[in-house]
Amino acid sequence: MVWMLRLSKFVAPLLLAPLAACATASTPDEAPPPWRIAGPLQAIITADGTTDPAIRGFWKSRGYGRLLRIDEAGVTQFETGAACYRPASSGEALSAMDSVSYRYFRALPEGRSAIFQLLRGDTNVVFDRLEALPEECTETPATTPRAVADAFLDAFDRHYAFFDRRPPNHSKRAERVNSAIRPDMSDAQLWDALAGYMDGLSDSHTKLIGEVGGERRRVQDGQGTTLPRMRAAEGGETAWLVGLIDTTMKKLGETAHHTGNDRIVWGVIDGRVGYLQIFQMGGFTAREDFGSEAWATAEMAEFDRIMDEAFAAFAEAGVEGVIVDLSNNRGGWDKIAKAIPARFTDEAYVGFTTATRGSGLPPFPHVIEPASGPRFAGPVYLLTSDVTVSGGELATLALRQNPRVVHAGATTRGAFSTPLAKRLPNGWLLELSNEVFAAPDGRIFEETGIKPSTALEVYPDGAPVEGHWRAVEALAEMIASD
Repeated sequence: MVWMLRLSKFVAPLLLAPLAACATASTPDEAPPPWRIAGPLQAIITADGTTDPAIRGFWKSRGYGRLLRIDEAGVTQFETGAACYRPASSGEALSAMDSVSYRYFRALPEGRSAIFQLLRGDTNVVFDRLEALPEECTETPATTPRAVADAFLDAFDRHYAFFDRRPPNHSKRAERVNSAIRPDMSDAQLWDALAGYMDGLSDSHTKLIGEVGGERRRVQDGQGTTLPRMRAAEGGETAWLVGLIDTTMKKLGETAHHTGNDRIVWGVIDGRVGYLQIFQMGGFTAREDFGSEAWATAEMAEFDRIMDEAFAAFAEAGVEGVIVDLSNNRGGWDKIAKAIPARFTDEAYVGFTTATRGSGLPPFPHVIEPASGPRFAGPVYLLTSDVTVSGGELATLALRQNPRVVHAGATTRGAFSTPLAKRLPNGWLLELSNEVFAAPDGRIFEETGIKPSTALEVYPDGAPVEGHWRAVEALAEMIASD
């Protein structure tokens, strides 16, 4: 049988501990990485609505350009760099990353440092305790064109991790901005100057969002070739997605399931091949409290419920292989990205690593632990395209470490980093890529994307719906011939 219903609860910890230790091994003269010696995860806000007294005070991040003031009432965030300021805000979040704040911490020995996390089990951001708020930190920052441009340029100079892969470098881009800045320029002119810095950056995780003259604006590059083509086609992106889902549901017949708040389609092809398409790493419920503990719990519970149902159905059908279709996956929560490969292994392993520019910390190993629910141990065929991005690429990286997985389709987008969201002094939002995700062997696929071992055209010009299902059928035939 290729099915694994439940791994002994004693096996995963035994596998995980030595594996994780090896991935961040330190010599006797080196300090262990913080995540190995930090205390248990605790909520910053306690049950009575006040902050945990142990974490109150002033904290400065290693990398990320953050300074936190934590008092009894809550957490106030300052942006730090060449200047230190609490940015202006209308109270409205301009993006998903702009809507979340630090909710958890793990104390480090002696209490002088701590790991902070936005979501439970999320990226480890190390902060060091300060005695007081630095004198230069202000809650009323200057919002002149020069001040806004300086904060924008300083953020890129300190934190952006990929100028080597997306030239020209910072200094050449900054020259364009500095030559355009004038004291009497309008907001529209300032916006155009900053947008000019990002011209040709080809990074979908780097964007500028703000309001100019009462109009919401957004600058974002690096969308690949398929998405811009479909958005420009008759009916746009929506008609294309509806066509993809309708075709897939018809092909799967009575086994078809469209679930998870429209984010997941699964079924069985010809009674012998399991099919699982995931459009997004999250959003499986209708909850609107993104980033909260209740949101995270509900999202994981719904994802696990769907996976349990799908994999149990695959087992009952006795499928010979499973197709994991991430060809239209737009990314999302990293925890979901790691939960997908967890359904295809009975041993813990490192799926990928993360290092953050300016943190001074070693790469953090993301360990894929076997799922507690039904799992599949037979052939797996992974389908990707240039639409596959962010969390979809993290799942791809982790799945590729499994020797039973064959990666097919087209090269992924090449944008991995969780966006670092930084408010500029005037309230505009800058998001940029500061985290370097890599395969366990150190290879980095930022900008280049991950190239499949088996090339298939997934969304061909002229037949973007029919071509997708032809690619799926090609994988089903490969499974039959194994």
